[in-house]
Amino acid sequence: MCGIAGYIGKKEGLETVLEGLKRVEYRGYDSAGVLFFQNGKPVLVKRQGKLANLERVLRGTVTKGKGSTQGINIGTGTIGHTRWATHGMPDEINAHPHHDCKKEIFLVHNGIIENHQELKDKLTKLGHKFRSQTDTEVVVHLLEENLKKIKNFDKTLKKSLREIVGAYAFAIVYTKEPDKIYFARLGSPLVLGLGIEEFYLASDPAELAGKVKKVIYLKDGQAGWISGTDFKLNPVKSKIENLNLTAEQAQKGNFPHFMLKEIFEEPEAIRTAMRGRLFPKKDLVKLGGLESVAQKLKKIEKIEIIACGTSYHAGLLGELLFEEVAGISTKTIEASEYRYRQNAITPNTAHLFISQSGETADTIAALWKANRQKGITLGLVNVVGSTIARETKAGVYNHAGLEIGVASTKAFISQVTILNLIALYLSENKSLKRKLSEELALIPKKIELILKQNRQIKSLAKKYLKFKNFMFIGRKYNYPTAIEGALKLKEISYVHAEGKTAGELKHGPIALIEPNFPTVALVNKNSVYEKMLSNLQEIKARKGKIIAIATSGDKKIAGLADDVIFVPKTLEPLEPLLNIVPLQLFAYHFGTLLGYDVDKPRNLAKSVTVE
Repeated sequence: MCGIAGYIGKKEGLETVLEGLKRVEYRGYDSAGVLFFQNGKPVLVKRQGKLANLERVLRGTVTKGKGSTQGINIGTGTIGHTRWATHGMPDEINAHPHHDCKKEIFLVHNGIIENHQELKDKLTKLGHKFRSQTDTEVVVHLLEENLKKIKNFDKTLKKSLREIVGAYAFAIVYTKEPDKIYFARLGSPLVLGLGIEEFYLASDPAELAGKVKKVIYLKDGQAGWISGTDFKLNPVKSKIENLNLTAEQAQKGNFPHFMLKEIFEEPEAIRTAMRGRLFPKKDLVKLGGLESVAQKLKKIEKIEIIACGTSYHAGLLGELLFEEVAGISTKTIEASEYRYRQNAITPNTAHLFISQSGETADTIAALWKANRQKGITLGLVNVVGSTIARETKAGVYNHAGLEIGVASTKAFISQVTILNLIALYLSENKSLKRKLSEELALIPKKIELILKQNRQIKSLAKKYLKFKNFMFIGRKYNYPTAIEGALKLKEISYVHAEGKTAGELKHGPIALIEPNFPTVALVNKNSVYEKMLSNLQEIKARKGKIIAIATSGDKKIAGLADDVIFVPKTLEPLEPLLNIVPLQLFAYHFGTLLGYDVDKPRNLAKSVTVE
């Protein structure tokens, strides 16, 4: 959600930190701030709104011209932050970094301090003056209070962390030790970048692309400091990993928006998800991330899929795949509900946690609950080294590459691809496995055919631009696809859209249908094709407009639908991989034609790291 950037080393820290924050703008934020040293003194600058507002102020106060700075100290700690408001309004006072009463301790924070009110009451009685409405500010005052007695900042940090309840990633500058940045992590991601005579802190590996080749993904409970020449980490044991991410991967290329770029990257995202895993000619699916639990998976009788948002919709497709392809009873549960349910603990159950970032707070909390119950916990995540990847027993990476658009597109299609692979991996039906494997290998080329209709879909979006309500319907595999299509439209165009099973229309939702309430219907030629045609007749009888996603060559659909987007024929379980593409493009063009920033929709964030 919020973004943290920290730097200390041989380069100027301010420009380096601002560049890092720009790379995580896609996460969503409403204010930004930096702390740096100029002429030996700490300088704090914060602004409401986008980073451009912050840069405008900095340009007028600390720079002589573009690319040149005056008096910025080298080798001193610089920290920055982009904030998405939780406690307190999105204004300058509540923006990070926060400082103590003496303005000697400056801190940025991702996460939530659950006992902030208790700490604030205690510190207020001791004379501390609070300026903001945030939960974060209590931490700098707590550090200040404990430092009075301990006199050593490293030990002060350790004591203060023991008093804090909640989730956090901290980057802290103590002005009496300007050549260090202190840090700590619990339940919120933080990455340590290892350079030559320079060190970085980042909430997202994307910030470090092209800057360092080695990183440490900090674990829960770790804390320490970095300087221009060294670092300290406690507990010490940590794995140094390669960062296989280039700066170019974080750029738009020739596309006007990251969202469109990432939709066009979907064929390659599917190929990458299958590479080295799917061997249709050998009837083989190889998932190395599941080998450590392969024997246990042979005994499972039930699977619970736990996720949020778009990942939850992928999970609904996984539920159908696991039951129909693998023959295993499966249930998909929203992570935000799972953690509070008194669910029955059943033996031989596997829990699959899906998250693009691997840092989704609700999903992590559900994972902790499942781990306490000692079930088999599996992860399906895109970000290597993320919390869910580390804390599940086994799992599969998407390898979809960096996804910057807040509204997930290629990560979703990659998740669905891998859920197909897992279903095939668990299946004992050789005939079905062969058919699905062979067809799955053809899906990328079929998506490339759909992408060639981009201009046609843009024209369609323009035609329906005046409408403010949409119904999305489908059956079986196309029901979760319809829900995801509706979510994409409302996420980035702010119009009302809801997904429903087509069979439920007559049980209430059909009351909404009239000429100004269009329906987007997924009407592929499959086992429920005739049923879908009956549903469209019901809508047509009420003068509702219909946009159909249909199978190429379907002549019947023209008599019912007002507009049709054709997709290639495929096997029913794989239809979502094709159908979602025109729905994503429709939503993209709808949002851009209305003039919205589809990469950074209002009120949304890429990685939801608080409840």
